[in-house]
Amino acid sequence: MQLTLFTDYCFRVLIYLARQPGRRATVTELTDYYGISRHHLVKVVHWLGRQGYVATSRGKQGGLCLARAARDINIGQVARATESGFDLVECFDLATNTCRILPHCGLAGVLKGAMLAFLAELDRYTLSDLTARPLPARHGEARLQRAADPVAAAGPAPGCGDTPLSRPAR
Repeated sequence: MQLTLFTDYCFRVLIYLARQPGRRATVTELTDYYGISRHHLVKVVHWLGRQGYVATSRGKQGGLCLARAARDINIGQVARATESGFDLVECFDLATNTCRILPHCGLAGVLKGAMLAFLAELDRYTLSDLTARPLPARHGEARLQRAADPVAAAGPAPGCGDTPLSRPAR
Protein backbone atom coordinates (compact mmCIF):
# COMPACT_ATOMS: atom_id res chain seq x y z
CA MET A 1 0.00 0.00 0.00
CA GLN A 2 1.23 3.46 -0.80
CA LEU A 3 -0.40 6.81 -0.10
CA THR A 4 -0.63 9.22 -3.02
CA LEU A 5 1.63 12.25 -3.33
CA PHE A 6 -1.48 14.37 -2.80
CA THR A 7 -1.99 12.87 0.66
CA ASP A 8 1.71 13.17 1.45
CA TYR A 9 1.72 16.85 0.42
CA CYS A 10 -1.42 17.52 2.49
CA PHE A 11 0.33 16.11 5.55
CA ARG A 12 3.47 18.14 4.82
CA VAL A 13 1.54 21.40 4.53
CA LEU A 14 -0.43 20.74 7.71
CA ILE A 15 2.68 19.83 9.69
CA TYR A 16 4.55 22.90 8.45
CA LEU A 17 1.70 25.20 9.43
CA ALA A 18 1.18 23.54 12.81
CA ARG A 19 4.81 24.15 13.69
CA GLN A 20 4.58 27.88 13.10
CA PRO A 21 1.65 29.24 15.06
CA GLY A 22 1.25 32.99 14.93
CA ARG A 23 2.43 33.49 11.37
CA ARG A 24 1.29 32.90 7.84
CA ALA A 25 3.21 30.81 5.34
CA THR A 26 3.18 31.25 1.58
CA VAL A 27 2.98 28.64 -1.16
CA THR A 28 6.41 29.80 -2.35
CA GLU A 29 7.84 29.27 1.12
CA LEU A 30 6.41 25.74 1.22
CA THR A 31 7.63 24.83 -2.27
CA ASP A 32 11.11 26.12 -1.44
CA TYR A 33 11.23 24.31 1.90
CA TYR A 34 10.03 20.93 0.62
CA GLY A 35 11.38 21.19 -2.92
CA ILE A 36 8.07 20.16 -4.46
CA SER A 37 6.14 21.39 -7.46
CA ARG A 38 4.32 24.69 -7.01
CA HIS A 39 1.60 23.47 -9.38
CA HIS A 40 0.86 20.44 -7.18
CA LEU A 41 1.11 22.44 -3.98
CA VAL A 42 -1.42 25.02 -5.20
CA LYS A 43 -3.91 22.21 -5.77
CA VAL A 44 -3.20 20.79 -2.30
CA VAL A 45 -3.61 24.16 -0.57
CA HIS A 46 -6.82 24.84 -2.50
CA TRP A 47 -8.25 21.47 -1.44
CA LEU A 48 -7.16 21.97 2.20
CA GLY A 49 -8.88 25.36 2.17
CA ARG A 50 -12.12 23.97 0.72
CA GLN A 51 -12.12 21.23 3.38
CA GLY A 52 -11.65 23.74 6.20
CA TYR A 53 -8.18 22.62 7.26
CA VAL A 54 -6.41 25.85 6.26
CA ALA A 55 -7.39 29.49 6.01
CA THR A 56 -5.99 31.41 3.05
CA SER A 57 -5.85 35.07 2.18
CA ARG A 58 -4.41 37.05 -0.71
CA GLY A 59 -2.46 40.23 -0.81
CA LYS A 60 0.69 41.65 0.73
CA GLN A 61 -0.11 40.26 4.18
CA GLY A 62 -1.65 37.10 2.72
CA GLY A 63 -0.72 33.49 3.11
CA LEU A 64 -2.09 30.42 4.77
CA CYS A 65 -2.39 29.01 8.25
CA LEU A 66 -4.35 26.34 10.07
CA ALA A 67 -8.06 27.07 10.19
CA ARG A 68 -8.57 24.90 13.25
CA ALA A 69 -6.50 23.71 16.15
CA ALA A 70 -3.91 21.05 15.34
CA ARG A 71 -5.36 18.88 18.10
CA ASP A 72 -8.69 18.89 16.19
CA ILE A 73 -7.25 17.56 12.92
CA ASN A 74 -7.31 13.76 12.92
CA ILE A 75 -4.70 12.10 10.70
CA GLY A 76 -6.93 9.15 9.80
CA GLN A 77 -9.70 11.48 8.67
CA VAL A 78 -7.29 13.42 6.46
CA ALA A 79 -6.01 10.19 4.90
CA ARG A 80 -9.55 8.94 4.20
CA ALA A 81 -10.53 12.31 2.68
CA THR A 82 -7.50 12.55 0.41
CA GLU A 83 -7.32 8.97 -0.83
CA SER A 84 -9.78 7.80 -3.47
CA GLY A 85 -10.00 4.39 -1.86
CA PHE A 86 -8.17 1.76 0.05
CA ASP A 87 -8.75 -1.10 -2.35
CA LEU A 88 -5.50 -2.96 -1.78
CA VAL A 89 -6.43 -5.70 -4.23
CA GLU A 90 -8.90 -6.04 -7.08
CA CYS A 91 -11.44 -8.05 -5.12
CA PHE A 92 -12.05 -5.21 -2.64
CA ASP A 93 -14.14 -3.50 -5.33
CA LEU A 94 -16.93 -5.95 -6.05
CA ALA A 95 -18.17 -3.85 -8.98
CA THR A 96 -14.96 -4.43 -10.95
CA ASN A 97 -13.74 -7.68 -9.41
CA THR A 98 -12.82 -10.46 -11.85
CA CYS A 99 -10.94 -12.67 -9.38
CA ARG A 100 -12.07 -16.28 -9.82
CA ILE A 101 -10.83 -17.55 -6.48
CA LEU A 102 -12.51 -14.96 -4.24
CA PRO A 103 -15.03 -17.39 -2.71
CA HIS A 104 -12.15 -19.68 -1.64
CA CYS A 105 -9.44 -17.11 -0.95
CA GLY A 106 -8.13 -16.39 2.53
CA LEU A 107 -5.93 -13.48 1.44
CA ALA A 108 -8.74 -10.92 1.00
CA GLY A 109 -9.76 -11.15 4.66
CA VAL A 110 -6.17 -10.82 5.86
CA LEU A 111 -5.58 -7.77 3.67
CA LYS A 112 -8.87 -6.20 4.75
CA GLY A 113 -7.85 -6.63 8.40
CA ALA A 114 -4.45 -5.11 7.70
CA MET A 115 -6.04 -2.11 5.98
CA LEU A 116 -8.45 -1.57 8.88
CA ALA A 117 -5.57 -1.82 11.36
CA PHE A 118 -3.61 0.75 9.32
CA LEU A 119 -6.52 3.20 9.38
CA ALA A 120 -7.18 2.54 13.07
CA GLU A 121 -3.54 3.40 13.82
CA LEU A 122 -3.83 6.68 11.88
CA ASP A 123 -7.05 7.46 13.77
CA ARG A 124 -5.08 7.42 17.04
CA TYR A 125 -3.18 10.59 16.08
CA THR A 126 -3.90 14.25 15.56
CA LEU A 127 -1.81 16.86 13.82
CA SER A 128 -0.48 18.06 17.16
CA ASP A 129 0.91 14.55 17.79
CA LEU A 130 3.00 14.85 14.62
CA THR A 131 4.73 18.06 15.64
CA ALA A 132 6.75 16.84 18.63
CA ARG A 133 10.05 17.05 16.75
CA PRO A 134 11.45 20.25 15.25
CA LEU A 135 11.52 20.63 11.47
CA PRO A 136 14.99 20.20 10.01
CA ALA A 137 16.74 23.20 8.46
CA ARG A 138 16.54 23.49 4.69
CA HIS A 139 19.67 24.50 2.77
CA GLY A 140 21.48 26.00 5.75
CA GLU A 141 18.51 27.95 7.12
CA ALA A 142 18.15 28.32 10.87
CA ARG A 143 15.97 25.65 12.47
CA LEU A 144 12.36 26.59 12.87
CA GLN A 145 11.58 26.77 16.56
CA ARG A 146 8.42 25.30 18.00
CA ALA A 147 6.44 27.68 20.15
CA ALA A 148 7.06 27.26 23.88
CA ASP A 149 3.35 27.72 24.61
CA PRO A 150 1.66 24.33 23.93
CA VAL A 151 -1.75 25.99 23.60
CA ALA A 152 -0.44 28.33 20.91
CA ALA A 153 1.35 25.45 19.18
CA ALA A 154 -1.87 23.47 18.98
CA GLY A 155 -4.08 26.24 17.62
CA PRO A 156 -4.31 28.40 14.55
CA ALA A 157 -2.37 31.61 14.25
CA PRO A 158 -4.04 34.61 15.91
CA GLY A 159 -5.59 36.83 13.26
CA CYS A 160 -4.78 34.22 10.65
CA GLY A 161 -8.13 34.37 8.97
CA ASP A 162 -11.63 35.42 9.72
CA THR A 163 -12.84 32.00 10.66
CA PRO A 164 -15.08 31.00 13.57
CA LEU A 165 -12.66 28.13 14.23
CA SER A 166 -9.84 30.46 15.20
CA ARG A 167 -8.45 30.22 18.72
CA PRO A 168 -10.01 32.83 21.04
CA ALA A 169 -7.74 35.57 22.36
CA ARG A 170 -6.42 35.16 25.90
